Amino acid sequence: MEKVVSDAIKQVYFLGIGGIGMSALARYFKACGYAVAGYDRTPSDLTEKMRTEEGIGVNYKDEVDEIPHAFRDVRSTLLVYTPAVPQDNRQMLFFKSQGFELHKRAEVLGMISRLKKAICVAGTHGKTTVSTMTAFLLHHSRIGCSAFLGGVSVNFGSNLLLNHDSPYVVIEADEFDRSFLHLSPVLAVITSMDNDHLDIYQDRSHLLEAFEAFGNKVVPGGRLFLKQGLVLPKACVEATYGVNGEADCRAEHLRMQEGKYLFDYYGRGVVMRDLCLGVPGRLNVENAVAAITLALEAGVQPDEIRAALPLFRGVLRRFNIHYNEGGRIYIDDYAHHPREIEATLRSVREIWQDKKMTVVFQPHLYSRTKDFYLEFAHSLNLADEVILLNIYPARELPIPGVTSELIGRHMTVPVRMLHKEELVDYIGSHFRDGILITMGAGDIDRLVTPITLALQKGKNEPTGKGRL
Repeated sequence: MEKVVSDAIKQVYFLGIGGIGMSALARYFKACGYAVAGYDRTPSDLTEKMRTEEGIGVNYKDEVDEIPHAFRDVRSTLLVYTPAVPQDNRQMLFFKSQGFELHKRAEVLGMISRLKKAICVAGTHGKTTVSTMTAFLLHHSRIGCSAFLGGVSVNFGSNLLLNHDSPYVVIEADEFDRSFLHLSPVLAVITSMDNDHLDIYQDRSHLLEAFEAFGNKVVPGGRLFLKQGLVLPKACVEATYGVNGEADCRAEHLRMQEGKYLFDYYGRGVVMRDLCLGVPGRLNVENAVAAITLALEAGVQPDEIRAALPLFRGVLRRFNIHYNEGGRIYIDDYAHHPREIEATLRSVREIWQDKKMTVVFQPHLYSRTKDFYLEFAHSLNLADEVILLNIYPARELPIPGVTSELIGRHMTVPVRMLHKEELVDYIGSHFRDGILITMGAGDIDRLVTPITLALQKGKNEPTGKGRL
């Protein structure tokens, strides 16, 4: 088994253990035989599963007394934190006062990336699906892989995949806080470079500089692949990928059959015809091209890809269909950037052309809303009607004048403002037909099960006035 830290380390403590990336690391260290515990502000299904089923200690109170005594030993404890945890967090202040060296999640992930051949997927959107699909294709081949994912794979039921016999590790490369600059890829792909995290980068030029720096992190002899249309002048790009067009690796002859996409893949010396994609959405064809390209570069055979691709079931909160009955379809999606919203809504329109589309959107971060409220309004106007929830603040304090209403004022389709607590009852009493989509990267996912149950409960009720 690979060795990430010194022999003196016996336990690992995580500040922000409930984050999707942090929880994958916590599970990794637990599987490697270390005692693992950590703090998170809010309970979730993920933290409760770790706590009750996986033997990982999780506490939710920002108090020093919550830290188990064994994890207070500076000589034998590795301390990992996420920048999302405030610097005035009491537990963090305690560890600093005791002389602990605090390691960012990205730093530890970087250590792991140098132990194996790292396949790293970066991009302001698309990276979770591409990295998960890449890991799935490798897993279902003679090559195999470990993987640290930014979402929970439906197939694996986890955000972590371990294979100590495979030389490859697939890693989602996060641009937030320039985290991906800790990685050392053998193979890398960049899916998108839209403006985002401008609270970190300030402007687009600094964002592009970071992606260029990531591209140059590819080790000597490694290969970087770029989505068609993106430009990184100072990085050595091996090839481009895309759908149709002039990309070096591309999907052509797209067609739908029984709700699924079929397409032909043209790569570098490889042609695969009539591939079947197991998840809906045109955007996922593009994601599949990137994943197939990486898998081929890692040595996966075309026949292995052909067999595995239809079996891929996607990632939780990425275009997940939770209800489809009686003319009503309910989809949940993680989209929280205007480009992501547009791509998802266009995919929905392509599949269900004649159905009315109602979107519930929870904006994520005051800063992102301030930067992109016009773009959010433009993308959401692709729906027939929109429900806007309050902004999910995450790590941020409110910005005067920045609310969900800022988006709603610039929309042309009907808009309704609701508090999160009102949503389930409202949907249960009003939504009678068409497509309902919940979107956002905040805590709107906590409503997926209640909304699904409300739709099931009301499936036999007659259509009434005031329906959505």
